[in-house]
Amino acid sequence: MEPWAQAASGLMVLALLAFVSRFVVQGVLFHFIRLWRRAMPGAGWAPILLHDHVLVRMAKIVPSVVVQLGIHWVEHLPANGSKAIANVATALTVYHVVRVIATLLSEINDAHDRHDGPKVTQTNSIKSYVQLGKLMAYIIGALLIAAAIMDRSPLLLLSGLGAMSAVLMLVFKDTILSFVAGVQIASNDMMRVGDWIEMPQVGADGFVVDIALNTVKVQNWDKTITTIPTWKLMSDSFKNWRGMFNSGGRRILRALHIDAATVHLLTPQERAALSNIALLKGYWSERDGLLAQPEAAQNAMPTQAIAPEMVTNLAAFKAYAYAYLMAHPRIAKGPGMFLLARTLEPSPTGIPLQLYCYTATTVWVEYEGIQGEIFDHLIGVMPLFGLALYQRSSDYSHRQIVQALQHDGDAA
Repeated sequence: MEPWAQAASGLMVLALLAFVSRFVVQGVLFHFIRLWRRAMPGAGWAPILLHDHVLVRMAKIVPSVVVQLGIHWVEHLPANGSKAIANVATALTVYHVVRVIATLLSEINDAHDRHDGPKVTQTNSIKSYVQLGKLMAYIIGALLIAAAIMDRSPLLLLSGLGAMSAVLMLVFKDTILSFVAGVQIASNDMMRVGDWIEMPQVGADGFVVDIALNTVKVQNWDKTITTIPTWKLMSDSFKNWRGMFNSGGRRILRALHIDAATVHLLTPQERAALSNIALLKGYWSERDGLLAQPEAAQNAMPTQAIAPEMVTNLAAFKAYAYAYLMAHPRIAKGPGMFLLARTLEPSPTGIPLQLYCYTATTVWVEYEGIQGEIFDHLIGVMPLFGLALYQRSSDYSHRQIVQALQHDGDAA
């Protein structure tokens, strides 16, 4: 055979060997790894890392490695041609190694999101770390591929990149800031996927659905998606509602505005009528007990030591509201779950009677139902105490009053 024919036949044999070797290695890997997975199902991350996608990528490395090793055995091949083929094979090997690393990182992230891995790693999102790892692998792989094709040392390329560091810092400024912010968020456990956060300055109010290297996605209550740069979560403040969900109780902080004109001292008849209310029996018993003991009355608060006929209907209603909250089965009374009914400073809209308590559930629909039930009940019983809500008069009501006065004057 002619030298060129020997070189061509040698290249064909090498190409066929490289092609076949891929499928042989892939079959062997699939066989033994699947046997190992079945034998060790609880081996932590290892069965997950050796996923079928990773094995396929690993098998694709073999052909280029076979060409690298076998190209020197092809006879009558010019030295320049052999060197060029070896360099291209080296570049392909680096390319497939980078693809293996990227696929491996993707499988780790998917397994973490599926909660297939060790439980201790499932508290925070690792997507930002995975994306950073891919970015580093792509950069290093690109340098090695360029060095292999040009047949130069990678150190020479790295020395040239040193002069471009300022440009690289400018290009990857947001990426670097976001990565640092992501590390701080993860290390301090400030936010997780599934947390409800509020960030009014960027229009975000909803649940975190994705934490990536450069962005955090929040699904708002109207089902829109707000994308926040990761670094902005460290430069600006945001509210995380996870503590509320972990506590098991959600706060009620709302006030009833009482019309100041309806507040008055209770008469003996009104007090006798209110004494029949079961929730107020403890309140009246406590007051009567203090009045029956002069020493106790002297040491008690001034509002508790006055005569019973000097009690206002607002004080009795406040005591009723407190007793109603204490008796409500859906109001939390555990440690840290404060419960009080208090009057705030009078305002042009009346005297605010504020309720401060926590529901025994954090479910939004149930929370709103409990809150509505409490205030509906208190508004309904308010007339029993001779009280009324403050309601600003409208122009229509003023006209009705004027017309009524005019009608009475005409009749007179």
